Amino acid sequence: MGMRGLLAAAMLAVGLIATPAMAAKDQAVIGMVLEPPNLDPTGGAAAAIAEVVYANVFEGLTRIDEAGQVQPSLATEWKVSDDGLTYTFTLRRGTTFHDGTKFDSEAVKFSLDRARAADSTNPQKVFFEPIKSVDTPAADQVVITLSHPDGLFLFHLGQAAALIVAPNTAADNGTHPIGTGPFKFVEWVPGDHVTLERTDAYAGDKPKLNRLVFRFVADPAAASAAVMSGDIDAFPNMPAPETLDQFKADPRFAVEIGTTAGETVMAVNQRRKPFDDVKVRRALAMAIDRQALIDGAMFGYGIPIGSHFAPYDPAYKDLTGAYPYDPVEAKALLAEAGYPDGFKATLKLPPPGYARRGGEIIQAQLAEIGVQVELVPVEWAQWLEQVFKGFDYDMTIVSHTEALDIDIYARGKDKYYFGYDNPAFDQVIQQLNSTVDPEQRRALYQQAQQILSDDEAAVFLFQLAKTGVRNAKLLGMWKNSPIAANDMTKAYWAE
Repeated sequence: MGMRGLLAAAMLAVGLIATPAMAAKDQAVIGMVLEPPNLDPTGGAAAAIAEVVYANVFEGLTRIDEAGQVQPSLATEWKVSDDGLTYTFTLRRGTTFHDGTKFDSEAVKFSLDRARAADSTNPQKVFFEPIKSVDTPAADQVVITLSHPDGLFLFHLGQAAALIVAPNTAADNGTHPIGTGPFKFVEWVPGDHVTLERTDAYAGDKPKLNRLVFRFVADPAAASAAVMSGDIDAFPNMPAPETLDQFKADPRFAVEIGTTAGETVMAVNQRRKPFDDVKVRRALAMAIDRQALIDGAMFGYGIPIGSHFAPYDPAYKDLTGAYPYDPVEAKALLAEAGYPDGFKATLKLPPPGYARRGGEIIQAQLAEIGVQVELVPVEWAQWLEQVFKGFDYDMTIVSHTEALDIDIYARGKDKYYFGYDNPAFDQVIQQLNSTVDPEQRRALYQQAQQILSDDEAAVFLFQLAKTGVRNAKLLGMWKNSPIAANDMTKAYWAE
């Protein structure tokens, strides 16, 4: 081989070594439908916030794993008093926040006192209601005293709303989040992406990935195309379920169908007529063919529900038969309620496909019983402002992705957007809050589900499936989502 041939061979070898396909990948690009309104999980209700920062940027005293179980996190261990009122936590040593400040018991006290303060904007303030005091006998020890036993206290401490923040930077977490997690915030380009990078200062097990990019793609077709082209490495909740068969047939990709904690409901504003009438709510339920809705809006991915509880939970009670699809009976119920010719209503639809596609199907189904529905698409920020905070809506479709959140129906007619109020239900939730025994809790959960079904407190539709698509070589991601999270701390690229 001449000199020219040797040079060509050398250049070819260099080229082969440098190609992206041959290089070890140290980053992952994750697709998300919704862009978070901010990046502070202790100050916003949107699940998209937690899907970026939970476990990646921020940590809690406990954490929830893929199986929905409580695991240690910033607290390495804990002891609970016999009366269930005192929790003593031992904290992980050698931990710092991303700005270099030390994590200690004072940071925990600050975070919990801030979350439960009178002027708190925490989206799950109810989680912290049982706390009577937070004491710091040592830098690595926190003692939390409750006013009454709470069977979900450790579980709630592992939720996004209970993540620990730094006293000196908490106010700016909405735009520049600073936590103790293995990845630190780098940038947020609104409308496009959030970038995180691994921090070597992390005291726990180091993640294998060096860089995470969360890219926001609301359009289902664009999301599918971005994954197919390799621009996005994984879409944990693919918004185009109609494309899943295409990905299943391509060995470059892995498709994983899992479960979520997302009860998808058509909420109705019970402050307004005719939705304050249980006969009307039952009529709406009987006018909707849930399986047809799942087939049409989610291409068959989803499980019908009859109350606000996940079918995979041991305490689930199957109430899907309470209001079977029966347009004739639905019309009769409307007539009994004083609406023999139906009525007009608006249906506000946030961006997810289950809402936009589902709204069109429900509009057609309700038309069969004389209910004329005007579809009103809104962006996520509008939905939060108008519906969730402002109670300005007739009907809406949304998936509640908080785990074990049946208690939201006990938050009061004037405080929660449903406008639902039933003292009997509130009493069951109060019993649940003070009950630790698993069998007693199971019975109370089933009693609560029955009350919600009897009242048809919302029109219960289906449990949202987790339709994940990823590059087949990107491993270590969650198949199921017991909480809203894209935990990338164990993700890695196979050789």
